[in-house]
Amino acid sequence: MAESTTLSPAEQAALIAQLQRENTALREELDETNQGVLALYAELDNQADELRQASDLKSRFLSYMSHEFRTPLGSILSINSLLADELDGPLSPEQHKQVAFVSTAARELSDMVDDLLELAKIEAGRISISPAWFDMFDLFSALRGMFRPIVDASAVDLIFEEPLGLPRLYTDDKKLGQILRNFISNSLKFTTRGEVRVSARMEGEDKVRFAVSDTGIGIAAELHDTLFEDFSQVDSPLQKRLRGTGLGLSLCKRFAALLGGEVGVDSTPGVGSTFFVIIPLAIALENVDES
Repeated sequence: MAESTTLSPAEQAALIAQLQRENTALREELDETNQGVLALYAELDNQADELRQASDLKSRFLSYMSHEFRTPLGSILSINSLLADELDGPLSPEQHKQVAFVSTAARELSDMVDDLLELAKIEAGRISISPAWFDMFDLFSALRGMFRPIVDASAVDLIFEEPLGLPRLYTDDKKLGQILRNFISNSLKFTTRGEVRVSARMEGEDKVRFAVSDTGIGIAAELHDTLFEDFSQVDSPLQKRLRGTGLGLSLCKRFAALLGGEVGVDSTPGVGSTFFVIIPLAIALENVDES
């Protein structure tokens, strides 16, 4: 049977002293670690403040420049309209082509400015939601009239399926209209023949799915995840010819989120694309700015 080991008073005192030294060293190490963590948090807070300031400056810059661009663009479009109407004398066929080119370029630039201004408003939190009851027949009718001049001048059919049997919606019809307008405009740009079809159907019991389908160039599957990011554009011969900010689909995603919904895409290269937005029939109160 082993004998128990008994420490002498001197050995006990030495052991206690050693434990105290180790405890003191451990506490000093913990204090240094805590100080390092506090310093790291302070640095992260400073960086977060700097990022917020940079984001605020960017939003204010975009908003200011967008407003500043609007005045000269309005003047260009007004003067161009006067030239096209031949109020100061007849134009030759070549001059009409040049005036039409100026008008197209100015309107493209105006659309880009509008997109940038919308982005600045969203990032600055200045976009508010104004819901109201409305009928989808009225929304489709307004969109049909808006795109009629463009469709009449192209070889693509724009078809609106009648939203039969669908209830009225309580949401912001202007934001929903902007989403569908961007979807339709995008589809018309990348569809050289065939059709663009707009439809609406119930998604479950309390949501509605709006879709814009086209017979255009289609989009590769690996690009689907980035389509709705800021400044994202599809790399294609048509894209090189058609200018834009790459913000249209990104804004659609942000507007859909404000309405409590989501966007998505199904597409096959060479076959066509379907862009869709799914939103609640009635927007939730927490999504509404009541100020």
